[in-house]
Amino acid sequence: MFKTIYLVRHCKAEGQSSDVPLTALGFQQAKMLAEFFQDKQIDLIISSPFTRAIQSIEPLANSSDLQIKEDERLSERVLSSEDCENWMEMLEDSFHDLDICYEGGESSRIAMNRATQVIEDVLIDSASNILIVTHGNLMSLMLKHYDQSFGFEEWKALSNPDVYCLKFDGAAPQISRIWA
Repeated sequence: MFKTIYLVRHCKAEGQSSDVPLTALGFQQAKMLAEFFQDKQIDLIISSPFTRAIQSIEPLANSSDLQIKEDERLSERVLSSEDCENWMEMLEDSFHDLDICYEGGESSRIAMNRATQVIEDVLIDSASNILIVTHGNLMSLMLKHYDQSFGFEEWKALSNPDVYCLKFDGAAPQISRIWA
């Protein structure tokens, strides 16, 4: 069965903790996202439970009369529980070695597997057009699962918000960035 999955990175937020809201610009971007998706048929919205992810998609959910299904598996990956000045280097290394795991964090492979399980679940669901809202690092890992060339440089090129479309007509999807 043909499926279209839209992977959405949340809009601009005040910070990184789970309860931070969108910025004023982020709320404007959320309205732009709703307009962007207005002409697309969306059957199901699944989101990270983080405030910034929910707020990013609320305007679309409200205008489309759709419920937002929260899924913990879409929560942002924790690279490390420690504040590390070299976090960018650590993140880059985690794209090259998917099993590297820092203190209090989770490896890229573990994060990738939990997040892509959401996709695997919707592939057997009756919905045909699914929108999934998550976070930059996790979204990058989801894309890397289906396209090994997606890595650290592609993560750095992501915007807030950002949208990728995955079209499934078999095991491997066609992937395209549709947010400009």
